Amino acid sequence: MRLCGLTEYSSLEIRLAESGTALHSIAALRACEGESLPVLAVIVEATETGSGVVPALSAGGAVEVVTVSVRLADGTPRSPTAVNAEIESLVHAAAAQGRRVLLVGSDQSKTGLIAPSTACLIALQRELPNKVDILIDACQFRIAKPTLRAYLAHGFMVALTGSKFVTGPAFSGALFIPTLNTQLSAKSGSNTSTTRTDDLAKIGLILRWEAALAELRAFSALPPTDVARFLQTFADAMQQRLESDPLFEPLPGLPLDRRPLIEANSWDQIPTIFPFLLYHPDRGAGRVPLTREETDQVYRALQINLSGHGASSNAIAALRGQLGQPVACGSRGGVPVSALRLCASARLVVEALSNGEESTSAVIQRANAVLDKVALLGGRLN
Repeated sequence: MRLCGLTEYSSLEIRLAESGTALHSIAALRACEGESLPVLAVIVEATETGSGVVPALSAGGAVEVVTVSVRLADGTPRSPTAVNAEIESLVHAAAAQGRRVLLVGSDQSKTGLIAPSTACLIALQRELPNKVDILIDACQFRIAKPTLRAYLAHGFMVALTGSKFVTGPAFSGALFIPTLNTQLSAKSGSNTSTTRTDDLAKIGLILRWEAALAELRAFSALPPTDVARFLQTFADAMQQRLESDPLFEPLPGLPLDRRPLIEANSWDQIPTIFPFLLYHPDRGAGRVPLTREETDQVYRALQINLSGHGASSNAIAALRGQLGQPVACGSRGGVPVSALRLCASARLVVEALSNGEESTSAVIQRANAVLDKVALLGGRLN
């Protein structure tokens, strides 16, 4: 709570769990308590969240889960107006039937989208205060302290993990439940608390969070203006590389706009996820994208030192890198494609700001080297 700037909160329940998927399950079970009709859970499509989220929300069959597409067949984003309208229609229809709704907003999805808009979430909460619970899936933890506080001030639950932007160990999740969410608070009788750890198996969860908190502590000590300056420099460099290299194509996204929840004045308005498609070298027959299977091959081979496996012995072949797992994002020219994701992280920001311009340049050079190896691997599949 201290590292998130929440020490002034007198009543806030924090539930720890092994993953973001488990956090969705906790929220779904709470929404079901005392309900005679099945709860409706509305989320964005599973490819943008996680394959286990839909089963987790089902809560043993007590919840009907409906997914809403946020990208078109070619991978471009749907109009936010269209996404909002579809979600509003689903929520109003369920409320008219007397059903409770768990509406899951994404901030940010695997490819960096915010959906539905915060304006849509706030409007539905005001229209249907006794029928709608709102969970913000911020499991990427790519939100600044003011944004987190704003979500909680509106009574939204917020799911975070320590394993993505924060770069702590996997399987470390936390669900923040403000008491403004009166329905859930009444059901749980919540006061400021964390999950008890009577079960010895929970010790591993606590230790993983200790490691994540060490990363978060280092990041939180940095001046926000310096964080924003580096992230903008990094974003400009990565976008320029992805747009200029014929072997790559940036996956189209949308601005990180959270108005009217909060004005864009924090580092989290700057993109930190850079999804991109891979293409074979142009041999005169036009650009041909890599298939999903080929993209997965590149993703796995990126983590291997290939200098001794028939590859030319050089620094790029020897490099071992890690990108975000491929995300299915429609098709191009009839070819089903996936996007790889180059992501900035709290640890990279700490490193980049450790020694002025020299450290910043080193981090950007290393990111470009990873993209060099991706290009090398993609070219060999031709």
